[in-house]
Amino acid sequence: MDPYASPKETKVGANRPKIQHVAETPEQRRTRRERQAEKEAVMAERRGIKKSARRHLKQQMLAELDDTE
Repeated sequence: MDPYASPKETKVGANRPKIQHVAETPEQRRTRRERQAEKEAVMAERRGIKKSARRHLKQQMLAELDDTE
């Protein structure tokens, strides 16, 4: 697990959201719009995790700077 992920964001590393490339059964074919919507949702979730990590690291850096002064 990533040390700087908040409890709500445990989907990092091997557990991160993945795009499903192939339908589970051939009868459940998805439209192009459905596939695109899924890709966008996964990208948005990954972006949120990265944003949270950057915010946490910035807070940690500022706290360390305050401690040295």
